[in-house]
Amino acid sequence: MDTAKHKQVRRARRHIGIRKKVEGTGSRPRLCVYKSLAHMYAQVIDDLKGGTIAQASTMDKDLKLPKTGNAQAAAAVGELLAKRAIAKGVSAVAFDRAGFKYHGRVKALADAARKAGLKF
Repeated sequence: MDTAKHKQVRRARRHIGIRKKVEGTGSRPRLCVYKSLAHMYAQVIDDLKGGTIAQASTMDKDLKLPKTGNAQAAAAVGELLAKRAIAKGVSAVAFDRAGFKYHGRVKALADAARKAGLKF
């Protein structure tokens, strides 16, 4: 198995383990993060209703970012997501890192969301 495929398989396996433990409820929805090489995506999900409450990504028109694949862009996404979630009445979330290491862009997004007022 080549290295890239092996990395994808291991992340998928980690993601399954995380999803067994983390569930979004009405009072504490799940903040799910996905990162690609070029962009960051985050959404607040109520798993009981099966719907997205708020979302933000580096592709949003509200964020005018010079670069989208770095920690500063991820922090901007976290701040925007926290503002949108708080506007919808969500103050506490369960963090789902989706199998990614809590490091770099994922950590920057989480720290910015905390700083903007979300509690995890």
